[in-house]
Amino acid sequence: MSSNNGSKKDVLLEVKGLKMYFPITKGIIIQKKIADVKAVDGISFNIKHGETLGLVGESGCGKSTTGRAILQLYRPTAGSVRFEGKELTEMKGETLRRQRREMQMIFQDPYASLNPRLTVGNIVGEPLEVHKLASGKERQERVQELLKLVGLNPYFVNRYPHEFSGGQRQRIGIARSLAVNPKFIVADEPISALDVSIQAQIVNLLEDLQANLGLTYLFIAHDLSMVRHISDRIAVMYLGKLVELTDHITLYEDPLHPYTQALLSAVPIPDPYIEEKRQRIVLEGDVPSPTNPPSGCNFRTRCPRVMDICAEKDPEWKNMGTPENEHWVACHLY
Repeated sequence: MSSNNGSKKDVLLEVKGLKMYFPITKGIIIQKKIADVKAVDGISFNIKHGETLGLVGESGCGKSTTGRAILQLYRPTAGSVRFEGKELTEMKGETLRRQRREMQMIFQDPYASLNPRLTVGNIVGEPLEVHKLASGKERQERVQELLKLVGLNPYFVNRYPHEFSGGQRQRIGIARSLAVNPKFIVADEPISALDVSIQAQIVNLLEDLQANLGLTYLFIAHDLSMVRHISDRIAVMYLGKLVELTDHITLYEDPLHPYTQALLSAVPIPDPYIEEKRQRIVLEGDVPSPTNPPSGCNFRTRCPRVMDICAEKDPEWKNMGTPENEHWVACHLY
């Protein structure tokens, strides 16, 4: 797969042929590998400095696994992940730990991702201790500064996570990820566990932080309208593979891949007249198992425009746009 999605000089993160397979084993004493779960199966993309790349797709398609494999929380089965030109997959031990200062993660579930036995001050301050950035009074001042930055009262430092609402907990998670001044943040469905009224507040906070601190995001979600709002470019994923990648305006106005077209046809439109006339694309059948994906194109078993070649050959990842306005798609129709 080619991945020339942006000029080299402004690229922060470059992912090439990334694969993340989880082995399935049989037996109790002697374990024998019988198959692989192909969670991420050879994807390539770039993220430029200061941009937000949205990653969307159905539940179980490999979005969160992609984010964790990029940060080396899962060690990839194959492929290359280069951050500012440095190969992360070859880093180990202390070198990788130091590199983690540059890359952080906001987790999906604000209830599960915070240690209930630690105070907010200890949760947010822990990265400062781990990376030896601040201690004592300096650490306390930095924690209060971070809480203020995410819209929380700086005097909440001695409270515990159970004393906060879901939205406030997610703000604590965001403060923790900002503690070490990262350049790149993987936001793994940061709003999906929150009330709708709170979701917009968190997205606005992330946008403000990006503008003020020059952050770069990989924003993982399945809410297409929210992704459109926050992302500069959007990548669509299906069963471990990318099927389309372009800027947010082009994706919504001129989707090329049948799967993207089906996803967008399910997004409600507030105008009742347009909504009534619009053609819904209903996909037949279920998503195949990542243990045994279909031959050729992964989407062919549900595609309304399937052809004979789709079963024989994996579609090539190619740019159907221009060098300035790239539109990558993997489909035999093009």
